[in-house]
Amino acid sequence: MIYTSKTGFIRWATLFISLIILIVNTLFNSQSTRADPSLLTPNEQRGLEIATHSDRTFSNFGNSEVKLEMILENAYGQVSRRKLESKTIEVDDDGNKSLILFKEPRDVRGTAFLSFTHKVGNDDQWLYLPAIKRVKRISSSNKSGSFMGSEFAFEDIVSQEVEKYSYQFIKQDVYDDQKVFVVERYPVAKSSGYSKQVVWYKQENYVVLKIEYYDRKKQLLKTLKYKGYNKHDNKHWRAKIMKMKNHQSEKSTTLVWSGHQFDVGLTSSDFSKSSLKRIK
Repeated sequence: MIYTSKTGFIRWATLFISLIILIVNTLFNSQSTRADPSLLTPNEQRGLEIATHSDRTFSNFGNSEVKLEMILENAYGQVSRRKLESKTIEVDDDGNKSLILFKEPRDVRGTAFLSFTHKVGNDDQWLYLPAIKRVKRISSSNKSGSFMGSEFAFEDIVSQEVEKYSYQFIKQDVYDDQKVFVVERYPVAKSSGYSKQVVWYKQENYVVLKIEYYDRKKQLLKTLKYKGYNKHDNKHWRAKIMKMKNHQSEKSTTLVWSGHQFDVGLTSSDFSKSSLKRIK
């Protein structure tokens, strides 16, 4: 549209500015509603409280090291195994920094994954591929992709910060002979590969027992089950086994954790992008 008069242009400009202000205010108000617990519904508030309790159960460990075995099984029952080591450090007022190093077999040895999770905004992730001697940054649009051919996505294997989701308490129930809270959580990030996740929290200590993942079409995609919880150093709950089953491909990946160590003296310098190539 072409305005032939100064008055017409001013009216159009005024209308346009008013529209922009309306959009900005709408976005601000919607964000404020999510951020202010007092504006949540009772079920949203309860879901958030349960998730926060669970986060405290797994937090306050400072830094840690652990060994793990990754067992990949295809739809025909064929199995392959990988051995890994993982290091993690908590960051004040933010998420965690973590480093996963592949040790065996030979074809993946030296592959390293570095992640900086954040309470707000996109996480930072890098993958070092020794075959091409290159550090590759994982973009936010690729974080729903498979992690090294497993049924875990890049977004699954990092710390699940409470702020990354909105919540809805569903019910109290019994799962595997244990009393649980069932909570739905919805990813805030538009780049997530999931429309929602359904989480079963043990009522006694708020550890996670099961998570169902629904794809962007709202169809059940995967189920993750946690087994064999142990309390390390009399304060840190960790599962020994985590098994992810993909219901659409019939593939599964099992992680078996061992040798947990806490407060081992790690610092932020141990999680440097520039050091990825030198890790052995």
